[in-house]
Amino acid sequence: MNNPVIWFEIYVQDMPRAKAFYESVFKLKLERLENTDMEMWAFPMEMERVGAGGALAKMDGVASGRNSTLVYFSCEDCSIEAAQVTSHGGSVSREKTSIGQYGFMALVVDTEGNMIGLHSLK
Repeated sequence: MNNPVIWFEIYVQDMPRAKAFYESVFKLKLERLENTDMEMWAFPMEMERVGAGGALAKMDGVASGRNSTLVYFSCEDCSIEAAQVTSHGGSVSREKTSIGQYGFMALVVDTEGNMIGLHSLK
């Protein structure tokens, strides 16, 4: 069986602030998802390829931060993205750390209080 994870949502309170954070740290453009009952901005994805798609989401009654799910973003070298976090309004919770044969990881907190992981092989 392939990895069954196909989608994630990172809930935010201030969409312009959160959108600017993710676009700046990861050097990408989020795309507005239409025809939804909430405001959603999707990360780049290709429906025919492997990998979980996902979006920033803002929905009344759903708070951001302090959740129990941790999303890891793939990076060439996670120290590069971690270095961008504080200048874009977030904070670094754990600097780049070796995880042995699995590469490296760092933990950061976005502008909305959500902790996310950064992962790289070098």
